[in-house]
Amino acid sequence: MTRAPLALALLLGLLAGCSAPAAQDSPPTQPAATSAPTSTVAPSPTAAPTPTPTPTPTKKAPARKVNPISMQALIQKRYDGRDLERGRLLRDQGSYKRYAVTFRGDDELISGIMNVPDGKGPFPVVVLNHGYIDPDTYWSGQGMPREQDVLARRGYVVLHVDYRNHAGSSDDEDGVDGTDYALRLPYVVDTINAVKAVKASGYDFLDTDHVGWFGRSMGGGVTLRALAAQPGLVDAAAVWASVSSLEADNWERWYADNGERQDTNKKIEKTYGLPDDDPAFWRAASARPFFDRITEPVLVQHGGSDRTCPVRWARSTVDALEDADVDVTSNVYPGADHTFEGATFSRAMDRTVDFFDDHLR
Repeated sequence: MTRAPLALALLLGLLAGCSAPAAQDSPPTQPAATSAPTSTVAPSPTAAPTPTPTPTPTKKAPARKVNPISMQALIQKRYDGRDLERGRLLRDQGSYKRYAVTFRGDDELISGIMNVPDGKGPFPVVVLNHGYIDPDTYWSGQGMPREQDVLARRGYVVLHVDYRNHAGSSDDEDGVDGTDYALRLPYVVDTINAVKAVKASGYDFLDTDHVGWFGRSMGGGVTLRALAAQPGLVDAAAVWASVSSLEADNWERWYADNGERQDTNKKIEKTYGLPDDDPAFWRAASARPFFDRITEPVLVQHGGSDRTCPVRWARSTVDALEDADVDVTSNVYPGADHTFEGATFSRAMDRTVDFFDDHLR
């Protein structure tokens, strides 16, 4: 035998001796589910998932309490003027008819008069805010009779608001003294609700898309506050012989030395202080600091010799309106007193009607 075959035979015998047969009672090994090789490194223990922290509820800061005797209270208030009702015919004036009216708002029933021009309409509407008249002697529609007449003859429906505690209006729970204590802000609520009631009414003779305000004396102050409280509610406003747009001026003029208002003054001093005690309160209750909210054109007219409401008040109001970029037109009538008599009234009224013609028609 040659050496190569001999080596091959020896190698085959050696391999046969090293191969052991498989045990008969061992189950066959199952194939792996995947073809990926099995790692020989021991797996790391699975870490427990980090719990998502529950967010702590954010506490809302408590709403800042607004002083009810303030412009901010008027701004935030919800108005519900509604249920305008034209009542009985009071008088036929030839070119217009005069009616008793009522409307509701702020839990009050407010009375007034309405002049309606003859014809089909619809007619633009001017809501009138009268000056101070003692509520004990006031009758419905008493204020601004000349203005009511001219506007109706010129084709405007006129709604003259009596205010709460006046004529056929309901008495609010605090009465007249309460209204004085509230610096007559409730009258602003009444005129805003008057406009709301006009706009919500179903009378087809009312042009509810064209409504204006017209206030004189105390009613001028009511009008300025209403404009700042509810910008965009009306289309234009006229103010005649107005009180000051700063409430401290008005208090000093009519309250400070008035013995009949002594009880009201004591309550004012005790609860929120007189103007020298808390000037911030008095500014917050005034129209002037809020003039930048007014969006409507305003006509201001005043007598140069007004001994009731000094003409300097009108000039200061006009300056402040201009500083606030309000579209303001002003006229001062030299020598004219608070009531605009004779030729002064005619001229001022013509300018007022022209002003409303420009913005309400």
